[in-house]
Amino acid sequence: MSRPLVSIVTPSLDQRPFVERTLESVLSQRGDFDLEVLVQDGGSTDGTLEVLERFRDRISLVVEPDSGQADAVNRALSRARGGILGWVNSDDLFRPGAIQSVVDAFRANPGASWLHGRCDIVDEQDRVIRRPVAAYKDFRARRHRFERLLVENYVSQMTVFWRRPLQDRVGVLDPSLRYTFDYDLWLRFARVAPPLFLDRTLAAFRWHVSSKSGSAFEAQFEEDWKVFLRHAPPGRWLRLRKRMRTAQILGVYRILRALRPPVR
Repeated sequence: MSRPLVSIVTPSLDQRPFVERTLESVLSQRGDFDLEVLVQDGGSTDGTLEVLERFRDRISLVVEPDSGQADAVNRALSRARGGILGWVNSDDLFRPGAIQSVVDAFRANPGASWLHGRCDIVDEQDRVIRRPVAAYKDFRARRHRFERLLVENYVSQMTVFWRRPLQDRVGVLDPSLRYTFDYDLWLRFARVAPPLFLDRTLAAFRWHVSSKSGSAFEAQFEEDWKVFLRHAPPGRWLRLRKRMRTAQILGVYRILRALRPPVR
């Protein structure tokens, strides 16, 4: 890892208000690594493609139909050449210095197969919101056990990076899942090796009305239960814990949705 190649993939579809900020947050990363940025667009019709064309000389762009977000990520991963891999959605952000921190962490921990870190939550104008939610996820992430990850997904997708041999071993995303394909992948990762938690803010997740987490979290948690059943050992107690924790989280999400101020 004298100077590793880091591949970042971004699935894209009709995210014109945000995709430029996303790509700038990735392409502005600097350090002793080489960077490959692969964007997979499913055929945007809202002006996103015009934005992406402005980055053509700095990204690898493919525009073609896909069968959903997971399929788009998988298509980009199949083109990636890096030994370190990650993905950021076209409405989220990397924080300055994030990738260098990841490279340094992998260098210092040669046995680590994957890692994740702290994550801000931001609104449409990049303002940090919902700090208690982010702090809670950080608290849970510092106390990782596989059983705890089964009960609750505390891994922020846009902060996850992994080494290529881990992907070669467990595979990529399950495109039959619409909302929880990342959670399913983390559980497959965690069966092989525990994650390294990097106590630094690596990224920002954007909460907005049209995002999956902002508009369809009830359906997301229904699918979350199905993924849990894929990976959980037999026993009623763990299932009861999962049901109780999911009910608590849904209650919080509903309150946050009700309190959300109108977009101006």
